Amino acid sequence: MSVPATETDKQRRLRSRLDEMVAAMAPGEPLPAERDLARELGVARMTLRRAVDALVAESVLVRRQGAGTFVAAPKVAHRLAANSFSADMRARGLRPGSRTLSSVRHPAGVMLAALLEIPPGAPVLHVRRLRLADDEPMAVEDLHVPGDLVPGLTGEDLENRSYYELLDQRFGHRIASGTQTAEAALTSADDAAALGVPVGSPAFCFERTCRVEGGRVAEFVRSVYRGDRYRIMVDIFPT
Repeated sequence: MSVPATETDKQRRLRSRLDEMVAAMAPGEPLPAERDLARELGVARMTLRRAVDALVAESVLVRRQGAGTFVAAPKVAHRLAANSFSADMRARGLRPGSRTLSSVRHPAGVMLAALLEIPPGAPVLHVRRLRLADDEPMAVEDLHVPGDLVPGLTGEDLENRSYYELLDQRFGHRIASGTQTAEAALTSADDAAALGVPVGSPAFCFERTCRVEGGRVAEFVRSVYRGDRYRIMVDIFPT
């Protein structure tokens, strides 16, 4: 059964009015209560709910259980490159930050030793950090570093600091190259709690291995980025 033209026109007008309203609001600002907004726009609550659902699906709006519906923050576009998180956020006009969630030194297992190209059992610094953009959670990062490459480095040192900048300024190692993979993921319970999103929310998972000048592996890092705030950009060229 086809949808009547008048209903289609009504839906289009409602979407247009919602788009205009959201465009005039600031990120994080709440929508009016559904009953009040439906009355203001002159539509049934079910009609309004379907339109709002579509904006949530497009990440224009975000629902927070028990709190309401809010204007979503704009997504940050990211080009795949061997840039630090801090440099990447600054390039996009955002203020980078980080909060260390945990920090431990431990002997490398077989798989981690292979990734870092160190002997099994060699010391590794593992720092788990919450990465922030304008004080809002953007990603959870698990950083693994060969202990002898950064003697004395601690999780506290990495609080609101770039690892790449510390690596260069304190230890004299400059990042020269890297390999990175990216895939779609769903947030685990731990990652969701840190990022402030529901468990199973869409996310991007990045895994990166970088080398310093001279060829030594300087890190293996796994980062989970919020899918509602992040976008990947790739430059392509004809062959």
